[in-house]
Amino acid sequence: MSTVKALARFRKPLKGRFATIFAVLGLYTILSFITRIAFLVRMANEIDFNFLNLVRAFITGFLFDVSTGLSILFIYTVYLLLLPKRWIGSLADKAFTCTYLFISLVIIFFSLMAEFPFWDEFGVRFNFIAVDYLVYTYEVIANINQSYPLPLIIILLITLIIGTFVLFSKTGILKNTFSDNSSIRIRTVYTIPILFITCLLLGILRNKQADFSNNQGVNELGKNGVFSFFAAYRSNELDYDLFYKKLDEKEAYIILKKMLLQENQHYTSEQWDDIKRATTGKAESRPNIILIAIESFSGDFLKAFGNKDNLTPVYDSLANESLFFTNLYATGTRTVRGMEALTLCVPPTPGNSIVRRPGNDHLFSIATILKQKNYHPYFIYGGDGYFDNMNNFFGGQGFDIVDRNRGSFLSEKMATHRYNIPDSDVSFENAWGICDEDLYKQALKYADKNNADGTPFFQFVMTTSNHKPYTFPAQKIDLPPGGRNAAVKYTDYALGEFIANAQKKPWFKNTLFVVVADHCANSAGKWEINIDKHHIPAIIYNLPNAQGKINRLVSQIDLMPTLFGYLNWAYNTNLYGKDINQVKDGEERAFIGNYRTLGMLKSNVFTQIDDRKRVKQFNVSEKDQALTEITNQNKTLVSEIITYYQTASKRFKNGKMKE
Repeated sequence: MSTVKALARFRKPLKGRFATIFAVLGLYTILSFITRIAFLVRMANEIDFNFLNLVRAFITGFLFDVSTGLSILFIYTVYLLLLPKRWIGSLADKAFTCTYLFISLVIIFFSLMAEFPFWDEFGVRFNFIAVDYLVYTYEVIANINQSYPLPLIIILLITLIIGTFVLFSKTGILKNTFSDNSSIRIRTVYTIPILFITCLLLGILRNKQADFSNNQGVNELGKNGVFSFFAAYRSNELDYDLFYKKLDEKEAYIILKKMLLQENQHYTSEQWDDIKRATTGKAESRPNIILIAIESFSGDFLKAFGNKDNLTPVYDSLANESLFFTNLYATGTRTVRGMEALTLCVPPTPGNSIVRRPGNDHLFSIATILKQKNYHPYFIYGGDGYFDNMNNFFGGQGFDIVDRNRGSFLSEKMATHRYNIPDSDVSFENAWGICDEDLYKQALKYADKNNADGTPFFQFVMTTSNHKPYTFPAQKIDLPPGGRNAAVKYTDYALGEFIANAQKKPWFKNTLFVVVADHCANSAGKWEINIDKHHIPAIIYNLPNAQGKINRLVSQIDLMPTLFGYLNWAYNTNLYGKDINQVKDGEERAFIGNYRTLGMLKSNVFTQIDDRKRVKQFNVSEKDQALTEITNQNKTLVSEIITYYQTASKRFKNGKMKE
């Protein structure tokens, strides 16, 4: 008779001791399925509606959901097995169960709710960006509070949790959990399969198994946000040698040294892995240089690229008076990638940006060259440069830091000065920092200081106003704060005010302004890398006798070497970036990547490599930069992309990027 009862319990899991586990797991898989459907609807215009691929994505996603749900419940499953029979239903049992259920529901509901704004921002499930953001709690929590109705979100979260408790109570799930005095033998019948399946799924499932399609949206549908988060946590940095296709190292350097050499350069050593070149110059000029990196400033915000909303009248006007790069591409989708490209002039190596990695001090960078020319370099940022390790990176290259210090500090090994932006200089501030107008006043302040000292200066100015929550001083423009278009227009307005104020300064005539985006406003799209979502503008303003459009393909890593060329500088370089005016027609290339997939655009062919040692090649449509996969690959381009990324990754890892 006892055997019959045991089998009956096994057939009715919601009527026994394990009712809560099966109910929570069922709830989580259903909500995850609904979330997947919602993402499918939101991405309808960018999803490849291949039936078999969608079925595979949903099956893969279901396995990730089950694995994640079981992992959340793992400790409770062990608890149900080990708790002595005489304590089942006791006050302690009820307290532990309800506490564990509450924590589990917080994780479940919050993670599912958080996936929607993250998807809107980045077009993907949680990834290493979400991992990074956990480190910077002040900026992230403040940003959430200013961007979203946080009290309403908390109320909704609590309501969902209370509602679940009520549901479980009314359906008898909690009652069954506390009233079923199953023996340990019966509980083992449930526990061993649950724990076995949990360990099995965690052992065989890998996040990259969802990346089976060329369509990024389909791949992301097949993932689970929580599972992706922990996968990113484990693989925040990727070892090129382990995950990517390689060439023989000496062969790679032969190819690299041929590709890096400009017409006005020669190598200074015959060592096979030494890439230092001497660049010839004549009649050097050494003006002050202000490099402004504008947050999330997509090319399609500009009138020149078809925008009809008149968001950037200042930039549009300056472009007509400047050298205007019309075919420039950002290396990545985050600010730290833009900083890496503009300062280190290196392709975006896999994993985290070098800005965020340990051992990134005293690298050969544009600061190395600027210091040779006796420039005083500054990094000027309106927030706390502790965020994303910016201060330690720039300090490690010898920049003086000007930022809004909230109590963080520079590493002791950074031989640099740090200047705090005082409250008296701030008229408006949000989660990410002071408004662009206040930031530019700091640039003017330190430019005045260096001009009085008779020292040429270089400023790397990083803006923040064009970032969620998109707030700025009211009544500055004809749009209210709070939206992307308004933030773009305010950013443009503040730039105009800065240029107008700079024109009144005695140092203006001898100062160049390089104004470029760090990356585009979003990267979501149909493909794993969407080329059109990396198209950014750049201008060099106030360069004597130099105006017009540069329509040639330019990588973000080429911008500063091209500027050095216009200044006719003679210098030694280890940079991967090249002066575009010293590049032969047809040899232009742009590097575009994310933390796992690395790409190179050359002519109308886009080649990409990823951490599954795959190489793919696509023809790029001139009309909309859509991709069509090539089956008969160009082997020369394959060798070139492997060479660039393999050598760049190895050079940082083995210290050869050092000055």
